[in-house]
Amino acid sequence: MTVYMRSLETAVPPTVLIQSEARDVFAAQPGLTRLGSRLVKTCFDSAAIDTRYTAVTELTKDSRAEDPQFFDPDTGLVLSPSTKVRNDIFGREATKLFVESARAALDACPGIDAPDITHLVTVSCTGFFNPGPDYKIVRALGLNPAVQRYHLGFMGCYAAFPALRAAKSFCEADPDAVVLVVCAELCSLHVRTSNDPDTIMGSALFADGAAAAVISARDIPDGSPLLQLDHFETVLTPVGEESMAWNIGDEGFEMVLGNYVPHIIDDHIIGALDPLLSRDESLRGLPYREITHWAIHPGGRSILDKVQSRLELTDEQLVPARETLRKFGNMSSATVLFVLKHIAELPSQDGDERICSMAFGPGLTVETAMFTKVRARLAGGSPGEVSRKASGTRDATAQTEPSLI
Repeated sequence: MTVYMRSLETAVPPTVLIQSEARDVFAAQPGLTRLGSRLVKTCFDSAAIDTRYTAVTELTKDSRAEDPQFFDPDTGLVLSPSTKVRNDIFGREATKLFVESARAALDACPGIDAPDITHLVTVSCTGFFNPGPDYKIVRALGLNPAVQRYHLGFMGCYAAFPALRAAKSFCEADPDAVVLVVCAELCSLHVRTSNDPDTIMGSALFADGAAAAVISARDIPDGSPLLQLDHFETVLTPVGEESMAWNIGDEGFEMVLGNYVPHIIDDHIIGALDPLLSRDESLRGLPYREITHWAIHPGGRSILDKVQSRLELTDEQLVPARETLRKFGNMSSATVLFVLKHIAELPSQDGDERICSMAFGPGLTVETAMFTKVRARLAGGSPGEVSRKASGTRDATAQTEPSLI
């Protein structure tokens, strides 16, 4: 049975972070040591990010909150609210992104209406509330109240793949199943100022965004599928358990992203790909660059550099990942779906277009997936341009704040 991704849509919140402006604010914080200030400048400048989006509207220069919690524009201080304050914002703002991206995915799927959804899988690692995002989507979109709901929480940047794998399994078990998968992350809620290199790296990389996909094996005559879901695999590297982690602290969630992570990926990426590629006879022994597309989770510029070098991929094959990083930053679980959307919208080529995809997370966990591109989504325009206009990325409130800290 062949299972397809019928649609894939994305959304971002309205407030934009300009990387250079954010760098200057974080580098000027009074608690930083001389080394800490240098690390801030180095991490922000080397991240290969121009812009990111945040649900924390208080981070705009024009914001004048009566009781600032995250940023005081009068003093230039980055504040440190409690985990409760951050999570309360998550409950309100993440709901907007979950619903907006889910609605967009349904709207982009001819022949599928809200009552047709049989399963709903939601994903997030940046906050908690209950009734959760799955419940909110059911109510907001008018899904069948009996829809089977599943939430994958606190898995990290690779969690889109377990969600897609579960969707594929549901469809294989029930040929009439239609699964809505929605990932939404508000990573910027947990940004803080610190001399700790891991915390600084998180401040330089992480952002907010959401992505949603409709998955089904149904024959739907009104619309063509986007991607074919072929195979999924999971590998745990033998080292790295302490190098990438995500913990809950009193003042938000605390990221551990050791500078050795790119080296671990460099050492183990070949072995992590073997189980996936061995499932397809046509891919065994094939040079990696002969696989047409690579949808790599842009956990950071150095990770992309290591993957490209180790697999001997072309610059063109890294464009979708690098452009996603440059324009949106690292949005945890939603990010790799932004990369897949970029690839899906490239002009179609002759023959089968295989997509090898991977994401990395705590453990160190490497999730891999193989897709086959079915059709191009866009006609005309700049090929592969990932932007709010060209990619169909939606603003959760249909407007953009002019600038950020």
